[in-house]
Amino acid sequence: MTICLLPVAGCRLPLHSRRHGVIWISDTHAAAAACIYHDGIGGVGIAAWRLWGTKKQLQQLRLGRDSERSVGQFLERLREDSGQVFHDVPVDGFNLDHVVISTHGIFAIETKTWTKPWPKATIAADGDQLLLGGRKPDRNPMDQAAGAARWWEGLLAESTGKQFGVRGVVVFPRWWIEQRSPRGAVWVLEPKALPEFIRREPESLIASDVALA
Repeated sequence: MTICLLPVAGCRLPLHSRRHGVIWISDTHAAAAACIYHDGIGGVGIAAWRLWGTKKQLQQLRLGRDSERSVGQFLERLREDSGQVFHDVPVDGFNLDHVVISTHGIFAIETKTWTKPWPKATIAADGDQLLLGGRKPDRNPMDQAAGAARWWEGLLAESTGKQFGVRGVVVFPRWWIEQRSPRGAVWVLEPKALPEFIRREPESLIASDVALA
């Protein structure tokens, strides 16, 4: 006998209801029903469960792709100020989502698509720490952005013979960002705020350096 769980939206079956040779176990509040197969076709339920998991992964990938595209669209506005904008840049062992090179500086930008634990959850940035709905994430994306910025600095020094500072940035689409302390080396922002933050930075590079970098 095989036992499997199948998600049944809005399930309101009575306890131990029998249909088509299958015993369904549920309660009036459950969104999933347990089914016990007596005819040896439990593998169908397992396959359905795996398919559901694959669908969730595809949804996450699609959401991540769409988020990166939306961030890229905001950054494209910086071309009006003679800025250079690059997307999906291959670096040492990973891809950097976006790089901006302008007279206002050089920025290594990571896009993070996180699921909210509840609809009004916020992200709090406090120094070099993040709180997701009041809790620390397992991995701090600010560390990743800082590492990407350092890597980019090293690449520019090697390829141009000049030292350029690079600022790490993490953007979170669909989140409200609460800044609890002055911003440090890594910015944490909403995507739509990023172009204006870059424009407000003092000019630190001349046009020839922008072209060189």
